[in-house]
Amino acid sequence: MLLRSILRPIIGLLFRVQLSGHLSQLSSGRPLVAVNHDSLLDALLVALFLPGNPLIVLPRALSERRVGRLVRRVADCTELGGEGNYTVKGLVRVLRSGRPVVVFPQDRVTTTGSTMKVYGAAALIAARADADIVPLRIEGTLYTGWSLTGPRWPHRLFPRVSLAVQPSTRLPARSGAGGVRRRQQADDLLRILQRSMADAAPRRTLFQALVEAAALHGRRTRIIEDLRRQVNTYGDLLKGSLALGRLTARSTEPGERVGVMLPNLGAAVCLVFGLTSRGRIAAMLNYSSGIEALRTACVAASLRTVITSRAFIKTVKLEHLMAAFENCQIIYLEDLRESITLADKLWVIRALLRPLAALPAQDPASPAIVLFTSGSEARPKGVVISHDTMLGVMSQLRAAIDFGPDDKYLNALPMYHTFGLIACTLMPLLSGTRLFLYTNPLHYKVIPEYAYTRDCTYIFGTSTFLGNYARQAHPYDFHRARFVISGGEKLNPEVSKLWFSKFGLRVYEGYGATECGPAMSLNTALAFRAGSVGRFLSGIEYRIVPVPGIEEGGVLHVRGPNLMLGYMFSDAPGVLQSPRSELGAGWYNTGDVVSVDEDGFVTIHGRVKRFAKIAGELVSLERVEHIAYQASPDFKHAALVEMTHTGESTVLLTTDPKLDRITLLHAARLINAQDLAVARRVLKVDTLPLLGSGKVDYVTLKQQSLS
Repeated sequence: MLLRSILRPIIGLLFRVQLSGHLSQLSSGRPLVAVNHDSLLDALLVALFLPGNPLIVLPRALSERRVGRLVRRVADCTELGGEGNYTVKGLVRVLRSGRPVVVFPQDRVTTTGSTMKVYGAAALIAARADADIVPLRIEGTLYTGWSLTGPRWPHRLFPRVSLAVQPSTRLPARSGAGGVRRRQQADDLLRILQRSMADAAPRRTLFQALVEAAALHGRRTRIIEDLRRQVNTYGDLLKGSLALGRLTARSTEPGERVGVMLPNLGAAVCLVFGLTSRGRIAAMLNYSSGIEALRTACVAASLRTVITSRAFIKTVKLEHLMAAFENCQIIYLEDLRESITLADKLWVIRALLRPLAALPAQDPASPAIVLFTSGSEARPKGVVISHDTMLGVMSQLRAAIDFGPDDKYLNALPMYHTFGLIACTLMPLLSGTRLFLYTNPLHYKVIPEYAYTRDCTYIFGTSTFLGNYARQAHPYDFHRARFVISGGEKLNPEVSKLWFSKFGLRVYEGYGATECGPAMSLNTALAFRAGSVGRFLSGIEYRIVPVPGIEEGGVLHVRGPNLMLGYMFSDAPGVLQSPRSELGAGWYNTGDVVSVDEDGFVTIHGRVKRFAKIAGELVSLERVEHIAYQASPDFKHAALVEMTHTGESTVLLTTDPKLDRITLLHAARLINAQDLAVARRVLKVDTLPLLGSGKVDYVTLKQQSLS
């Protein structure tokens, strides 16, 4: 067409359009091209740049708009149903003939760039035609004036646009009643779109991602606020990161693991970006874990340098922990600030003009961060995580939940945990989402007040923390919240009920591990099932290995883009041991007993290490604790295995002074739990030892109660 030949070079030049990927798939088989829908320009771009002569099924949002009429003039278009348009049967016939059909399964334009509801018609067409689903990911149009994003979203007149044709796939075979089958097929198509979004993310380092976020959203954009009431812009983050990276480079070596012991403050964020920008690896130290755990962490990661703050040490009274760093050089932030020279300031000013050109190039596959396991069941291990892994996890989460510049995160979870660092701190900053950092998750009365005064829309916490926030909060404190995410420990059903009854908010539970990022699975608004931890995020491959004696579920093994590079152990300092399980190299044995239902929802039954063999049956200690919480939801409970003259038995440690076995047996029958899952002995305690994440410290608990 003449109009198409005129518009194609003009649009291509204005938006610098790039078409890439597996283009040959569009001319073979039965290609059903599934496209994301970030703006009203998407259909026009497909019509102009997709090769061949595809039939484009226009979304309803374009039917009465000028751009929709323009698309009809440059390509062969239709709408689903209605007079003169194709029906489902007609589109199936077109696909079977080998002609590509382009669909927008979400139909409407998204508001955040994340996947939204998928309509079943596209999945029905794919299933009936046995089509090859070819994901086409369009990037860049979200930031044009043709999108439906909110007022805080960056808008560009002519942003760079890319069209990436990804490898084809097919819907899995489904059986059952028509309505159920169609819902499952729509869910399958949704997961394909989520996978395409995660796979489209470019490979970068953390600092590269920060530079790109600053360029996209503007260096003057106010993005982060901490307890000192300092609101920092992207420009401030870049300046602080460049300065700290230069200053710390004087006393460290490229590739060196550098300990970081700082609270949730903007300076800590700048230090992480600064270290990684210079090829150093930030080892995030858990200052709540005690001297021995810190000493073990330093040995495992072969730390020679630790960076902290005198003011922080004095305020939190951590002077006793400094003995753990007797073999390390200690650098204080206060001394770094005083050491800045005029030459440093001039270098930072020059580097701000072209930040990436001022720094050495790095491989995104190289290590970026070392985190340490909680030590709730054994000595802490170093977990080495690459730039690719951290940004890959963020892409997985962005494909599953929607957030953007109109949102604001409240993060009180410490940055020495994967949940607090990756999901709650770095991810919002690299996505243009505002962030408020608080230093202590145990301030149960203060944090809801900050949620209220800072208009926070995303709230994060462990089940323990969220329960205490809800009990202390005013019913209006979370009036702006639209997403509450629980992780780090099993969500107590009573906590979920409390949030819904008091604030009208659903708590979305996720499941992660230090070795696999803040989330491997997550309940979302698009896919939620109470009692589960949601579906696996895109790109995660899993296997469930049966365990003798455990009838329901098996041990979960995973691999995927979110997996760590490997462990570092204290008995082999500085040596990276790549992940391996009984399934082979590259697999990680989570140690958790789980089951996955036919819809893909994951249910955790407990840890292999936390089962007791009673009367020939394996009983989950988490089930024992669940019964206790059912009987006494307002107190804390923890179950342990103890040895008796007849073999293994269970003991429940509880802060409820009135809880007894009779009450537990009654609660077990209410939830249809077997009597074997009721603790054989109940021991009253004043408090339970907790880790910094809010999880019960079972190592300390065993030493205190069973020694």
